[in-house]
Amino acid sequence: MNVFPAIDIRSQQSVRLLQGDYQQETQYGKPVEMAKRWVEQGAQYLHVVDLDAAKGDPTNNLEVIRQIVNVIDVPIQVGGGIRSKGRIKELLDLGVERVILGTAAVKEPNFVREIVQEYGARVVVSIDARDGFVATDGWTETSTVRALDFVKKLEGVGVKTIVYTDISKDGMLQGPNFHELKMMNDATSIDVIASGGVTSLEDIQALSGMKLYGAIIGKALYEGKIDLKQVMEEVSC
Repeated sequence: MNVFPAIDIRSQQSVRLLQGDYQQETQYGKPVEMAKRWVEQGAQYLHVVDLDAAKGDPTNNLEVIRQIVNVIDVPIQVGGGIRSKGRIKELLDLGVERVILGTAAVKEPNFVREIVQEYGARVVVSIDARDGFVATDGWTETSTVRALDFVKKLEGVGVKTIVYTDISKDGMLQGPNFHELKMMNDATSIDVIASGGVTSLEDIQALSGMKLYGAIIGKALYEGKIDLKQVMEEVSC
């Protein structure tokens, strides 16, 4: 299973939000330094989210993302406010390996189809769910679209990878929603990356046992609840 240390960027700082709430933010320093730290500890892929772009400002953190790409030698996937072909090209041209679509995938299915046709596996779709329904607009709105139905539609248009986040688990250090993740993984051939609540080595072992493609670790790393070197040793066994 692949492990993705998360770097969430807001105002050019590495931060974590509690359940996506912009009013409940903890800062952890410079994103480039975080990227270096996780790679030094064995990370083979990084998950970067531009929180300012998710709220409508796609320029504030662009230089920071460029710096991360330039100083580390592992691939990076980037999400947050990616709603146009221009933005996708901009990020891929920087050297980003994969882009992650969120709100745009829900609201503009034809856009997803076009992008997948053009960029294939370099397009990932993030499914952020609240009570089994897809949340949009930086988690501020909950749609009437059931997450499982949405996954099946994505599979139909050729999406190869999804990031599945249970908002109620994000930042709570209480473990992921294993039931939802298993249901998603069993119902589709799409590669599923678990996000939200991954807190312990036991969580990693359980997710790996479920044959998930990957898991994103966020707050647990920053709070010292989990040791990345130990995690990387576990998943490489």
